[in-house]
Amino acid sequence: MRKVIFLSVVFTALAVAKVSAQKSSGQDYTTALGVKFYPGAVTLKHFLNSDNKALEGIGYFWDRGFRITGLYEIHGDIKDVSGLKWYIGPGAHVGFYNNKFGGGTSIGVDGVIGLDYKFNDAPINISLDWQPSFEFGNNYGNGFAGNFGGLSIRYTLK
Repeated sequence: MRKVIFLSVVFTALAVAKVSAQKSSGQDYTTALGVKFYPGAVTLKHFLNSDNKALEGIGYFWDRGFRITGLYEIHGDIKDVSGLKWYIGPGAHVGFYNNKFGGGTSIGVDGVIGLDYKFNDAPINISLDWQPSFEFGNNYGNGFAGNFGGLSIRYTLK
């Protein structure tokens, strides 16, 4: 049931974004909304006034709870590949967990390193990253976690 609700929210958000978005063209974008795989998440990336710094918000949902993450990313061009950028940056998260050992809340610090690609003639952006974190919490999520990150597919808004 959670998966059906999650997918419904994602597809509704993408449909609203498509209707309200300006036509996107070229290599760059300002804002992008989409999904991230592993675990399932909704992701929103927005570039600040500087063309190489962005904020990304991620809402992860899976069978043990959910986690909200905010990242500050610094992007750099990769020469000879139009539309491809590398990025790195810090962040933080708060997680709400429920498992067979009990529930709990945790907070933590994050890092991210990845690649970001904007298709030239389509309003689509994909990224692949690794997001290690260190959590402080009760009953669940204490210590290093290196299993977040994954593939994001986003619809770009100008």
